[in-house]
Amino acid sequence: MQIKFSKYQGTGNDFILLNNLSGSHDALSVADIKLLCNRRFGIGADGLIKINQSYSKAFEMDYYNSDGSKSFCGNGARCAVAFAETLGIEVSDLTFDAIDGSHWASKTANDIKIQMGNIENVHAFENEFELYTGSPHYVKISDDISSETILNFGKSIRFSPKYNSEGINVNLLKGISPTKIEIASYERGVEEETLSCGTGATACALVWDKIHNSGTNFIEVKAKGGNLKIEFKRDASNGYYDIFLVGPADFVYSGEINLTKE
Repeated sequence: MQIKFSKYQGTGNDFILLNNLSGSHDALSVADIKLLCNRRFGIGADGLIKINQSYSKAFEMDYYNSDGSKSFCGNGARCAVAFAETLGIEVSDLTFDAIDGSHWASKTANDIKIQMGNIENVHAFENEFELYTGSPHYVKISDDISSETILNFGKSIRFSPKYNSEGINVNLLKGISPTKIEIASYERGVEEETLSCGTGATACALVWDKIHNSGTNFIEVKAKGGNLKIEFKRDASNGYYDIFLVGPADFVYSGEINLTKE
């Protein structure tokens, strides 16, 4: 089976994008997705995204981690919007469907802005936090965000008895100023450090605001693959709403691959 694809990356988080508006890729199996995302035997990516037809929204973002599991992905969502524009979809102001519900988005000359879901609670215990930003995240404040540290710590949390079954994404957060942070990310479904994570950047930004309450409505996030900005508002019960993930989504290349069925 010959598959036409495009490759995009959002601050180092890379994805395979497939035009599935006609349903031509509905039959892709988990094994197929794993092979396509394999960096040695396939195209190589952190995840795969099918752009599906939606009857009520601009499109449906059908996202798969590199192990074939499904979730929401913030950086993937921005790349999906960029790819959708090449399919003739108007992206200056749109709403798309995803596994966790509908998301508003807008593409400008330099960035793509995605609205995230509201956050009612940031669960805190000492200098570690847990919250859901479209995917579950475990955040720890740390001055050491090296690859070795995030890989070891990420695995220890993700495969701990509490999280082993469902999995959880893990982030290390290093504070730079009340409105600027650096992060490292370990993603379930990839089971490795990734250069960026949109839902993780959102989680870390809200944790940092909860700690500092600087009075601003944004946090700048430096991931290892690039820079993101999280915009938000606070409600009376210390929750967050009107949360937006802002950053670039860049085309890398396009091609065709022959997916051989055994």
